Amino acid sequence: MQDWTEKYRPKKIDQVIGNEKAISILKNWGNNWNIGRIPKKRAVILSGKPGTGKTSSALALANDFGWTTIELNASDARNAQTIKRIATSGALNETFNPDGTFISSKTGGRKLIILDEADNLYERIEKTNNEGDFSDKGGKKAIIDTIKLTNQPIILIVNDYYELIKGTGDQLKNLCQLIQFYETNHAQIVELLKRICIEENILADVKLLGSIADRCKGDIRSAINDLQSISLDKKQIDIKSLDVLGYRDRDKIIFDAIRDVFKSRNIQSTKDITNNLDVPPETFLLWISENLPREYIATEDLIKGFEALSKADIFLGRVYKRQYYGFWSYANDLMNGGVSVAKAHNYGNIKYFSPKWIKDLKSSKSIRSIRDSVIKKISILTHNSNDKTKDFLPYFSHLFRNNTRFASKMKNKLDLTESEVKYILGKEHLNKLKDIMQISEKIDEMQIEIKPDGKEKLKEKKEKKQEIKQPSIFDF
Repeated sequence: MQDWTEKYRPKKIDQVIGNEKAISILKNWGNNWNIGRIPKKRAVILSGKPGTGKTSSALALANDFGWTTIELNASDARNAQTIKRIATSGALNETFNPDGTFISSKTGGRKLIILDEADNLYERIEKTNNEGDFSDKGGKKAIIDTIKLTNQPIILIVNDYYELIKGTGDQLKNLCQLIQFYETNHAQIVELLKRICIEENILADVKLLGSIADRCKGDIRSAINDLQSISLDKKQIDIKSLDVLGYRDRDKIIFDAIRDVFKSRNIQSTKDITNNLDVPPETFLLWISENLPREYIATEDLIKGFEALSKADIFLGRVYKRQYYGFWSYANDLMNGGVSVAKAHNYGNIKYFSPKWIKDLKSSKSIRSIRDSVIKKISILTHNSNDKTKDFLPYFSHLFRNNTRFASKMKNKLDLTESEVKYILGKEHLNKLKDIMQISEKIDEMQIEIKPDGKEKLKEKKEKKQEIKQPSIFDF
């Protein structure tokens, strides 16, 4: 049976549902390439959750303009050598039709280079003589070099934009245009499912389609897969057909899976349940780690449980360092079956909790957003990278908290908001906020004139008639 996600993948960019703004930006970018006008940003980054239409949009764009595609994904070796051989070579050279006919880029002949899961590039320093090396060492640098030289359009597809640009990927922020994809809304997914049912000659209850759309949480691919599973060998489906899937309350499913791991000693049973989890292995490992000390009270059980969990973590690390996803099965067996058989005692029922680390991450999101904004402003002023700014931010904060005049000048120089000033001051120094804001307003009402001797002279604005006493300001 043909996979419906591929069968009903949009053939044209206008057939992609949802993300109208993102699609419009992508079309304009692609059109510039198509008419022979190379855009300032020669590459775009499509960022968003899985199933929001990023890859489909890239392929549909190529199909609309008649471009051939070169794709590299996580299953390919994506080290510097491979990227230069495939992507860089494709980016610099002209293209051909499928029948071998040469097409000049001057007449619209293009190749679209697509690097999927680009945020899963993990730089490695060590050398290897292994010809079958599937690591990503040097991958980011090779991508950056390719974008700088390319004569062909390039699309990077990521789930986590910040994972891509961290470290050696910092240059990608300036080289690429970011296009954000968001979850598709409920109504649009229902309409898509209706069209698929019509094409497949399936009589479907609208309530059922609505429930499928609710469950997928904006993930189009997940919704189509669910519909196909329910419709297997059927020509009529209703709300009762939903029992085939079970209720996809993700937290509830995770809690049930954890309970099975902790209570059962049947490795095959835990393996079957956890294999059907719609949760990444590294996330499920956090759930087990959070609740293991609550479940396994006996010291020897707890030690053996964490030993299995630590080995699972090692294999997960190898997955991302080497990009070899075959290690996932070892990690799953250790974190599920390994933890399950580690116990020598039976325990009663307890209440399980979601990982504290994830909760803390969510609760600190606004604070981290303010911190990142402060770092970005200081980086621009000092011509440093964000990473370097993070290193001297504590020293800047110390000056800011202990010198009100300096803080006032920096507030204006960096155009800091009140929230950003509060963040730098911290709770212990918030009593200085009022003075800083008042002095910064006075400084803002004046202009600073630099005299030939290098000294600063405060000069009144023309519209300001009342004389204002000059504050003492320290140089940054």
